[in-house]
Amino acid sequence: MKKVIVIGAGVAGLASAIRLQHAGYDVEIYEKESMPGGKMHRIKKEGYEFDLGPTIVMMPELYREIFELAGRNPDDYIPMQKLTPMYSAYFKNGTEKLDVSNDLVQLMELFEGVNEQDAAGFLRYISDLYQRFTIAKHHFLQRPFRQQKDFYNLETLTQGLKLRTLGNAESSMAKYIKDKRLRDVISFQTLYIGIAPSKSPSLYTIIPMIEFLYGIWFIEGGMHRMATAMAQLFEELGGKIHLNTPVEEIMIQSGRATGIRTADGMVYADYVMCNADFPYAKKELVKNIAAKGKYTDDYIDKMAYSCSCFVLYLGMDKKYEEVDNMHNFIFSDDLDENIKQIFDGRKLTDPSVYMYIASKKEPSMAPAGKDGLYILMPISELSVAQYEWNEETIAYYRDKALAKVEKLPGMKQIRNEIITETYVTPQEFKKSFNAYNGATFGLQPTLLQSNHLRPQSKATHCENLYFTGSSTHPGAGVPIVLLSSKIATDELILDDRE
Repeated sequence: MKKVIVIGAGVAGLASAIRLQHAGYDVEIYEKESMPGGKMHRIKKEGYEFDLGPTIVMMPELYREIFELAGRNPDDYIPMQKLTPMYSAYFKNGTEKLDVSNDLVQLMELFEGVNEQDAAGFLRYISDLYQRFTIAKHHFLQRPFRQQKDFYNLETLTQGLKLRTLGNAESSMAKYIKDKRLRDVISFQTLYIGIAPSKSPSLYTIIPMIEFLYGIWFIEGGMHRMATAMAQLFEELGGKIHLNTPVEEIMIQSGRATGIRTADGMVYADYVMCNADFPYAKKELVKNIAAKGKYTDDYIDKMAYSCSCFVLYLGMDKKYEEVDNMHNFIFSDDLDENIKQIFDGRKLTDPSVYMYIASKKEPSMAPAGKDGLYILMPISELSVAQYEWNEETIAYYRDKALAKVEKLPGMKQIRNEIITETYVTPQEFKKSFNAYNGATFGLQPTLLQSNHLRPQSKATHCENLYFTGSSTHPGAGVPIVLLSSKIATDELILDDRE
């Protein structure tokens, strides 16, 4: 039985380990943190529980697939419920609210409530994006680009032209929908894969399209349950997880990965699957210069990185019944300027925030009669930020976040209703999760960092070494990272069989 070491128990690392263990390999995971999940972490404080990172479940079939692969019933591990409506979008200091559903009748009522032209435009948008989505799914998102010829061939280039990737998400939406609020609701979601709508290839407006067509879901017990369930399944299959064991180096001899080095010494293996953030791994773990290939330290520094996030986790002294939904997006009065400030590295003057109240669906995540608030603000990553992260910066962004939320119904007194408080800054994303530059979503999915131009699963200058996670092809977001794990394990198995 051949041995595989997986570096990191993030979503892609766990999924890769399950796939390989199920395929007959002897797999061990080495994780630097005290619990599995990576950014799918859990914060516990005084009876309140918070998902640290991802909170929205899209494309649930990809979550379920990893359990079905092993012959398990996903409902025994990650029971889900569909959310209707999906979320609320607030504008003009919380005085205007749009409830967004994936029910077509309710969606048409929402768009017709603005004007019939935008309703007609919305239907054209859905139709156009669905066609492009199916092309991307079958020809790009689920396949590797091991060699140049895998992309530069007549069939792939023909399909690529159909994607019309040269336009950006912002201009693409403007062709369909004129009302700025409705465009913002759709196009801003590229921020949650780390890129500005004005820089994002237009194809990435498929993110809200997937929500509109298939809905969003909630895992009972919160998103961290997905991580613990995958870890449980992996151990049931015979795998082993080493927690609190950071990897210091990927050992390479004669152009071949032979194992890892930890503080306890060398661990040898036939293959290494790295789920550490690709830029960090290439710079810090791959110390063999020849094995870096084009990804030298200088090259890594020059790549484009996603935005980061400032997140508050607040245990509150009451429940907020006036806020209907668990997912809430509160928009800046000038979203375009807000996003420009993020990627220019300036301090945000009027940020947009996302508020998640898990205790609305999962009461056990807060004490009886109380709510926990997760408030996320997209901000600049560390290399572009024109300011230092210190107590003054934290206080500044905390005030900005609370100022947005306290405008919502029933939340005027939230500053006086906080019992417990925790936060995560770009510095924590860098330190705890090895996110390069504190970039929460890894490499930006720009046109020049997508598909065959994005780091691939199979190392180019080292045998028996593979990469998976948000900075590798096909990109960021939990469903896409789950696809990354499938591509990476298929690549490893292909090489092993050959």
